[in-house]
Amino acid sequence: MRVLLPLPDQDFDVTEVAVPWRLLTDAGHEVVFATERGGAAPAADPLLLTGVLFGQLGAEDEPKAFYRQLLDDPGYRAPVAWGPVVPEEFDGLVLPGGHAPGMRQYLGSAELQQVVKGFWALDRPVGAICHGVLVLARAGVLDGRRTTCLPKYMERMAYFATAWRRGRYYRTYPAYVQDEVIASGAVFERGPVELGNRGTATDDGPAFVVQDGNYVSARWPGDAYLFAKTFAALLG
Repeated sequence: MRVLLPLPDQDFDVTEVAVPWRLLTDAGHEVVFATERGGAAPAADPLLLTGVLFGQLGAEDEPKAFYRQLLDDPGYRAPVAWGPVVPEEFDGLVLPGGHAPGMRQYLGSAELQQVVKGFWALDRPVGAICHGVLVLARAGVLDGRRTTCLPKYMERMAYFATAWRRGRYYRTYPAYVQDEVIASGAVFERGPVELGNRGTATDDGPAFVVQDGNYVSARWPGDAYLFAKTFAALLG
């Protein structure tokens, strides 16, 4: 199966990209990366590799190892441009998240939203995690659909814990992700309150995803493994 995975030129979330890529590739699927212009490898949010504060609040070791492997993937090193993408040529679509300023290129692209809208109409598997759900909300396809996304309490907590050092790093937009998703008409599901425990390759206990037909969504990097496994199951 061919899976389209659009990305901004910089600042995407390490875990939300590297974990789905690794698990889907290991399952035999082809992940096709797309950026606005194509041709050049994008780059993850560097603070998630080094740590946001005092070496903490970044990606875990295994996702960082997956990201280092991803850097050698030929498809990642030479992504396609997302504008000319033909949705019918793909079997699945994954929309990862991230919160640093570079994400706005991807989250706010009307061109990408049209591609996503076209793919959604095919009723093929779609996965979105964290801020990635905003792409669907802005494409106008979530009205009446069950979804989760980055919950307001998580976004607020991260912002207040780091604003003294990182400013608005954790506030991508003035509106909270949850509020914008709800305003799009989606049926939002927050999931259990989670203050830091993350799911892993062998433990889905702390993770939470919402599946609504061929659509699966997740809240944050701590859900990435369960999110990827659920999406892979939709592909069949």
